[in-house]
Amino acid sequence: MSKNINYSILELASVAYGTTINETFKRSLDLAQKAEEMGYTRFWLAEHHNMISIASSATAVLIGYIAGGTSKIRVGSGGVMLPNHTPLIVAEQFGTLGSLYPDRIDLGLGRAPGTDQATAQAIRPDRMQAVYQFPEAVGQIQQYFSDNRGARVRVNVAEGVNVPLYILGSSTDSAYLAAKKGLPYAFASHFAPTHLFEALNIYYNQFQPSEFLEEPYTIAGINVIAADTDKEAERISTTMIRMLLGVLTNNLDYMQEPIDMTPELRDLQQNPAFQRMLTYAFRGSKDTVKEKTVEFLKQTGIDEVIVSSHIFHHEDRINSYRIFAEIMNEIKI
Repeated sequence: MSKNINYSILELASVAYGTTINETFKRSLDLAQKAEEMGYTRFWLAEHHNMISIASSATAVLIGYIAGGTSKIRVGSGGVMLPNHTPLIVAEQFGTLGSLYPDRIDLGLGRAPGTDQATAQAIRPDRMQAVYQFPEAVGQIQQYFSDNRGARVRVNVAEGVNVPLYILGSSTDSAYLAAKKGLPYAFASHFAPTHLFEALNIYYNQFQPSEFLEEPYTIAGINVIAADTDKEAERISTTMIRMLLGVLTNNLDYMQEPIDMTPELRDLQQNPAFQRMLTYAFRGSKDTVKEKTVEFLKQTGIDEVIVSSHIFHHEDRINSYRIFAEIMNEIKI
């Protein structure tokens, strides 16, 4: 039985060389507004810290900005890195967002730091203890959003507010938790593809229906750079390749303007670390990206695909997401 697959955006508010943080935020909002028109299901923002090229560190604040400038598209976290925060504060923030923008806010929760270890320590010195308590912290947030009358500690702005929880993962650990709690599960295959199929199998096989979800619901991430031709997409992708090089060599910088593909960059993509990170990076014309996307959807059986892109020129990024929306409206799996 064929079905339409939901398609969404994972936004990092990537900062291009020569642009300000303010301009970056305005471009994120413009993308969200156009994504709403293109039929994207949700617009998630990822929490990262101490990265010069990423401006989505104050995730809840940015979610409010995006939700306030749109009207229909769901807006949420992909995700909030819960061990960086206390469950009470997260419930307060997202309860407030859920009241301001009813039935449009998602709360995706992950356990990774979203940064380097030194910064993680600066964010929360007892973070590692919080990592081990991740399942309990998720339960606390669920409690704060429930009818919590009689409890000594309450989050009044969250009680009864409809903010769905999603469990995020890049390994198999969170798959067990999402299945046990009967929550939707999103896998970060756009940068950590190694355990994708193992994690999905665990989630599907061990899923327990809950008051939140009767059947499993899965989301997986891909990188997409779509353009009018394969050659143009290859050129645009040099921004992403150099950005990944900075990640792998710990030499982070702003997004750089694309250049013609060089032999050095071609050779770089043959590096095993690069090949792993680019496993689900679909670059090319509409036909090329469509073929790769269909194959990915058939292999995974996911309910929703969430797309990330690191593209220097805002117009190229809008065009890429427009092409991908056309692809998703043409295919059924």
